[in-house]
Parts: sequence; C-alpha cells; structure tokens
Amino acid sequence: SIYEMFGNECSLSTGEVIKVIGFKINKLIASICENNEVSQFSTKVELPLNFPGLYKVVADKTPYVSIEEITRKVSIGPTRFGHPCFYSSEDIKLANLTIKHGEQITFNSVEDVNGTMAVNCGVVRNNQSHSFTLPLSQEGKFYECEDDQIYTLKEIAEWKIPKCRNRIVKLSNTLHTWDSSNPLPENFDGCLILTPVYEVQAVMKFRKDIVHILSDLDVEVKDITDSYDISSFLQPLSLENVFERTSKEFPMVAEIMEGPSGSQKPCNSLYTGKEIIFYKKYQATRVLASEIRSDSPKRHFLIPMSYKGKFKRRPREFPTAYDLEIARSEKEQLHVVATKAFDSPHKELFSVSVGDQFLVQQCQTSEVLYEGRKKLIDVLACEQILSKTYKKVLLPMYMEGGFVEVIHDKKQYQLSEICKEFRLPFNVKVSVRDLSVEEDVLAAVPGLQFEEEITDSYLLISSASSPVESWEIPVYRLNMSVHLLNKAVQTVVPPVTKTTVEEISEEQYYMVRRYENQTLHPPPRPPKKPT
Repeated sequence: SIYEMFGNECSLSTGEVIKVIGFKINKLIASICENNEVSQFSTKVELPLNFPGLYKVVADKTPYVSIEEITRKVSIGPTRFGHPCFYSSEDIKLANLTIKHGEQITFNSVEDVNGTMAVNCGVVRNNQSHSFTLPLSQEGKFYECEDDQIYTLKEIAEWKIPKCRNRIVKLSNTLHTWDSSNPLPENFDGCLILTPVYEVQAVMKFRKDIVHILSDLDVEVKDITDSYDISSFLQPLSLENVFERTSKEFPMVAEIMEGPSGSQKPCNSLYTGKEIIFYKKYQATRVLASEIRSDSPKRHFLIPMSYKGKFKRRPREFPTAYDLEIARSEKEQLHVVATKAFDSPHKELFSVSVGDQFLVQQCQTSEVLYEGRKKLIDVLACEQILSKTYKKVLLPMYMEGGFVEVIHDKKQYQLSEICKEFRLPFNVKVSVRDLSVEEDVLAAVPGLQFEEEITDSYLLISSASSPVESWEIPVYRLNMSVHLLNKAVQTVVPPVTKTTVEEISEEQYYMVRRYENQTLHPPPRPPKKPT
C-alpha cells in the first residue's frame, strides 16, 4: 500500500513488521452546536490542532459505568492535564471514608495496589485533601465535573477527548482577528462539537523516524505481538518521558527521531538524526515579560535569570488609587502625576485635577459624611506637591482615575536585582543588551513589563559530537521525540549554558499565566463606593 506522509509517498510492503507505539489525534472535524446537538444549519469544518483560540470544555452528560471504563477512555497521567474530575450519582462507602454522591473526585494516577489495579484519587473537604484508591472493578454512574479551565485545541486533543466519544467545547477567547480564511463564522462565540480524526504512530525496523499512518488507510494487518521480539525496535521518548526518568539516570545520550518544527527551535542543532546529551532535569525560574504597547498583538517572553543585559526603569500606569496602594513600597516613595480628573463626592476627601502630582504615603481609614450619616471608608494618604510646599490630602481608595509614575531612579539594573528589590509588575527597557548572544531579541523592544516570576521544567542538553555549549529546553512547550543510545557520555560536566530568551505565542502566554495562577489566591477586589 502506498500512502502520503508529510507530502512524501511512503510504501508498506506485504510482510513488513510495524510496531504501533501510540494513537494520536491528527485533526478535528468541528460542527456548530446548539443545545448539545449539531445545528441543522451547520457545515462540518476541518480544524488543525494549531488552530488559534482558547476553549472551555463542556462536561459530558453521558455517564461512565465503571472506574475501568474511565481509565480506558480518559487520559490520566503525571502532567497537569492528566487529573480529570468526576462525581458519583450514589455514595461510595470505603473502609475509612464515604464519598458522597455529587462530591468531586480527582483522578491522579493508575497503579497496582497489592496486586489489584486501582486509581489513586482525592477529595477536598474544608480545605483538607483526603487520598484514597478506587479499584478498576468499582461500578456505578460516574459523571464528568464542570471544568473552568481554558485550553488550546491541541491540549484538548491530547488530554480532553475521551476515546470513542466526541467533545463539546465553548470558544472562550479568539486571540486573533477574524479573516476570510477562518473556517468559523465571523464573531462566532458559541459551542463546537469536535470529532477526532486519528493517526497511528509506529516505528519500523529499518527506519529511525516515527511513521504517522492515518487511521483510514486501506491496509490489512495482523497482530503478531505474542510471537515477535519487539525489543529489536527503537523506543521513542517524548521530552516528558525523558523528564520522568530518575535523576540518577542522567546524563544520557539520545538521537532525535523527530525534531521541533519552525519557530519552536531553541537552537539549530535540534534536527532529525542529531545526537544530543541530556545532562540533567530541573525546575528553573523565568520572568514572564510582555511588550508594552497599546495595540495588540503584544509579544511575550520568558527571560532566564542568567540574562546578562541591563535594564532601566520605565513609568508604570495606575488606573485606581487602590493600585497605588498595591505598588507602594518601603524602599522608595511612589511619585505620580494624575492623568484623569476626579471630583470627590465628600468634602473630607480631595478632588483631583489632571497634572496634580502626589507622593503616596499609606492606606488608612477616614470618616466621611454620607447621606447625613458618618461612615468609615478606606483612603490613601498622599502629599500633593505644590510649587514650594506639600499639602496632605486623602484620596478614596475606590477612586477611578489615572496616574502615571514619575521616575527619578536612573540606575541600570540586572534582572536578578529587579526581582529582589521591586514588586512585580514592573516596567523597564533594555539599556545594555546581552553581549553573550548574537542577537538579543529584547533589545529591539521599546518597553517591557515584567509580570511575574514562574517556575517551569527544563532539560539541559548539548550536541554529542561537539559539546562546546549547552541549552535549556522547556519540557512542556517543545514537541520532540528521541530514542536513547547505549553510549557513554564523554563529558559528564555540562559545558557553559547559553542564555536563551524564549519568545512564546499568545496561547502559550495564557497557558503559562493560568498554571502559575492556579496556586495563587486572587488579589483582593478594590473597595466599592459607600452605600
């Protein structure tokens, strides 16, 4: 049988032995959905996995009849996507715990417990997590819980479409302006029914790459697993697979079976057939930064602490008095200019004119007269800068105005100094570019906002043939397959690490912020006007 793979014709000869290593969704067929059914006016459109936008998953209303069915059809794994949540329609009585009907159960992993396959689960009660196991033989009616997270289509395809089922999703954010090439209607913000089209991933005996075969290829095959030595085939590993290996197994030599595509490449050495060394795995800190500009799209970057350039401060903008309170620090006094007028409804508080300058002092409470009654409200104590003197004034914390920072600090800062001395978000521009790299992408950006520090998973690699420098590659943002080689590592100590500023897409930016903010409490809301 002859078929086309990435634009090239490939052939499968009679008698050829293929080792199937996985099934993967190749593309999605989408239909516009109304009331959880395909709209009678809807035409089916084909969506590639990199189709832009962020989507919410609509909970499947069809129950699973056993824990075994869930493990067979739903992805459960060690990554942050692999912890699906279900609830039972009836109470489940365990030895030391009763799971109530309707209570959210998080499925964490599948493992062998004393010779019986079971799922490691958890429930949260009064902010306390309780762990337990459910055997695969446990029967009942298990329903998907509502999921308030947002996902890219690629993430949904990899983790959120159960086998043998479709998936309904709701468009949450288009991220891109509509144009005529978009297969969805203009201004579409409804639901889609996604039907997956699968491909078979396989390795062949005399090929070093992974073969992708569409599931509708007309070819007959026979299962010979029990009568064939499958150890003679290569074992492809993703970067996630490599990262899951124990630290004692590093360093290791590998050959790239499928390199990253297009702009994904952190260096030019990651191509199919290239031999590389994995030195170690670790968590590393990055500063998430966005270009300062009023129009979109903005560029987004992940900057390593090893960045050797220097920054000068740029003025920050504050939409409310509450934001001034959040931004003020003990290290220096915050000096701002009003860019928007505000008329105070209380004579005890100050009315602001455009151009007024203030030194921000502290938050306190103040008594105001409201509808004939005295009331305590939160205020921001400031000093108004006049021509030759200062005047103490109080601004209501709920005040919606506009302020821009006045910068007196002319010092140049290293990235680590900014993170240590100032509270993020923080506005800067590159004053001295990083001379250790050929092209510093940050130097051409007129202004950057450092938004937050994040921690992510990385692998340290170098070329096996000429290990003169090493690179940090992100585990969860780089699609790459390797197979391990039985070769000794000549240089156990990694060479000098090259600084790489990673530019990320709009979708990746939202994903990074989403994961980081899952562990954070939302900031308190600004006070409202007294009522």
